[in-house]
Amino acid sequence: MKIAVLAGDGIGPEVTAEAVAVLEALRLPGMVLFEGDVGGAAYRRHGHPLPPETLEMAKASDAILFGAVGDPACDGLDRHLRPEQAILGLRKELGLFANLRPARMFNGLEGASALRPEVAATIDLLIVRELNGDVYFGEKGTRTLEDGRRQGWDMMSYAEDEVRRIAHVGFRAAKGRKGRLCSVDKANVLETSQLWRDVVIEVGADYPDVALSHMYVDNAAMQLVRDPGAFDVVLTGNLFGDILSDQASMCVGSIGLLASASLGAEQNQWGTRGLYEPIHGSAPDIAGQGKANPLAAILSAAMMLRHSFAMDAAADRIETAVARTLADGVFGADLGGNAGTSTIGQAMRDRL
Repeated sequence: MKIAVLAGDGIGPEVTAEAVAVLEALRLPGMVLFEGDVGGAAYRRHGHPLPPETLEMAKASDAILFGAVGDPACDGLDRHLRPEQAILGLRKELGLFANLRPARMFNGLEGASALRPEVAATIDLLIVRELNGDVYFGEKGTRTLEDGRRQGWDMMSYAEDEVRRIAHVGFRAAKGRKGRLCSVDKANVLETSQLWRDVVIEVGADYPDVALSHMYVDNAAMQLVRDPGAFDVVLTGNLFGDILSDQASMCVGSIGLLASASLGAEQNQWGTRGLYEPIHGSAPDIAGQGKANPLAAILSAAMMLRHSFAMDAAADRIETAVARTLADGVFGADLGGNAGTSTIGQAMRDRL
């Protein structure tokens, strides 16, 4: 099992190291780890956030364990050289079009949520976000209008085949959960969203056992805090999914608890080749201080075992150990505690 470990910037190396330690504690047969540079760290060493050698390593791997990218020192670089372009480049080059972001309330953490405890306790949802289209990958630029004003522009677009393939991912996920899928768009004002809705309805005909509903993104943002338990699988585009998944993280108490999987169509001999990462950023303000919560990175490793290596039992062990660690009150600063990165990681390994 060839795993490319791309720790990246900021707290990325710290949390990724704990995830790797958990994988090693499982003593999985045939697991081989390869480390590569990515993001701002790669720019400083190689002159590019996604150097060719890192991309080739990723392409040759069965799965990628990713940390975080982002470095304020690189903010003045041309856009194609900024650290964030590394993750966009990996998604594009590897065809990773489906992002899975589960959000579930762990027992005992209801008080850490920004929501009332009785509302937070109902959270158990999965956001399925399209990754290769929308304004992030559309044409963009700046121009000067006739009256001299500067104008920035970005093109939002989806082709029907792009919507269809992510819709199938969402419906299959819903079949394996509670059988409900809510497609989120802005079809009342955006032609892109109207096509999205039309195609999702067409695909839904292939899944008669899944209850399909539709919601405008502004209403979805409101309902996510009013009644999060009403959601099972949320299917949406790149821009809306980016926003809603971060909102979901605060509903469960901390962005340091949310993992993600970015999957494509390519299969390895066990499952789907993918990239797995915590949804938090590089958090440069606490980098190197041992304060970061590594649980999202550890849960990302569990998703990797489940989706790329069909090792459900090992993934279950990790997820159960996370739940027990939290139930025992081992909290990082993000949850109001004082446990550091290594302390949380050791507590995880003890409970394995």
